[in-house]
Amino acid sequence: MDMSAGTTISVEEYLRTSYSPDREYRDGELVERNVGKRSHSELQAALAQYIRNRRKLWRVSVYTEMRIRAREGWYPIPDISIYALPAPEDEIPTTSPLLWIEILSPDDRMTDVWDKAKNAIACGAPNVWIIDPHTLESELWTPA
Repeated sequence: MDMSAGTTISVEEYLRTSYSPDREYRDGELVERNVGKRSHSELQAALAQYIRNRRKLWRVSVYTEMRIRAREGWYPIPDISIYALPAPEDEIPTTSPLLWIEILSPDDRMTDVWDKAKNAIACGAPNVWIIDPHTLESELWTPA
């Protein structure tokens, strides 16, 4: 997660360019995202569907791999973002989700994942849930 492409670009260029695989943007740098394997994808789909099936009851909206503007200069892509209703109307929300979910990939370094969680909390995310798709062990990060 900490690997950057080494090229400094503007936010405007980042937002108008498509990357494969998709990349995050942090303070002028492109940041590679570790692409999940099958277990990552299965858990992501299952969680998103579980929450989507309860969206009316829980009054939430759920999105997978949606780019957000966490702060000026940082555009992360959480694996799953859950927003309380009303849902954000912007294509790139400028508010943090109620629940930010990161599902670990085999190439993730925990120090990088923890750093991302700390930054997400600092930017206003009230809950960051980090999940290992193989063991289902997880950590819930909150401002407290």
